[in-house]
Amino acid sequence: MTTITNFHGDDVAPSPPEEALFHVIPVPYEKTTSYGQGTSLGPQAILDASCQLELFDGKNIPASFGLYTAPSVNCSGSETKIMERIAARVGDCVAHGKIPVVVGGEHTVTLGSILGLEHRYASYGVVHFDAHADLRNSYQGSQYSHACVMRRIHERNIPFFQFGTRSYCHEEHIFRKDNKIPYLDAEEIFKGGIEGFVLPPGFPDKIFITFDIDVFDPALMPATGTPVPGGLNWYQALWLIEKILDERICIGFDVVEFAPIPQLHGAAFTAAQLIYNIMGYVTRSEVNTKQYLLGVGHTF
Repeated sequence: MTTITNFHGDDVAPSPPEEALFHVIPVPYEKTTSYGQGTSLGPQAILDASCQLELFDGKNIPASFGLYTAPSVNCSGSETKIMERIAARVGDCVAHGKIPVVVGGEHTVTLGSILGLEHRYASYGVVHFDAHADLRNSYQGSQYSHACVMRRIHERNIPFFQFGTRSYCHEEHIFRKDNKIPYLDAEEIFKGGIEGFVLPPGFPDKIFITFDIDVFDPALMPATGTPVPGGLNWYQALWLIEKILDERICIGFDVVEFAPIPQLHGAAFTAAQLIYNIMGYVTRSEVNTKQYLLGVGHTF
């Protein structure tokens, strides 16, 4: 039996799931990667790298709010069964009022998380960071392809906003236009910055963040199966997340499509640091602390 590394290693004692604000859920799923492979190795590499993180993130100590690292989701069998297992794990987490942190694995795992959220939340939106639109109806013969995940989410009438996109086929371009899916492409971010950005009026108060690691420029993050030049830099991505979480309640997030490169330790550390920084933004956001943390012994 494989022993899972706790997120942040021995720096902080893992909390029981009923006490931990953040439930880290590794999902080493990889069935439809279409260029480079290796996303099934991503969760363990990120967990291993997390052992080198500093507890203090420069503003506070997100780990002090409780970290629980769950066993890896069983990724054998059919796509339907795997999505059901992810949904059950996420659903159990949110049923206890906690925040699932899903560590992929290819981007298809996000669909499982969405299925798990549906049992608790009647209304929420998805904030989607990605180099690709992922709006194909089918790719390489599969509607469960990582290139189709946002199309499947759209079919469930869940609103979403796309950031950092810069590579999509004509079918996706037309679909996004016809369905009025809001987005801020990487080139627009580069030209105009993010200072004045706000989500559209009426976008749901509760959000799930799905973060495909290839939204970063390959100079920063080469360890992914489908790298595209012209991506976001570190602070563009983080400041967008900070701005969004200042106004929206995070009901969960994932980081997907990390495919480790042997000896390139910096890439795994970057992915782990991203996860920890998002935790930090959640714990420093007034709307999120009101949702999750007031009355449980923390002072703000």
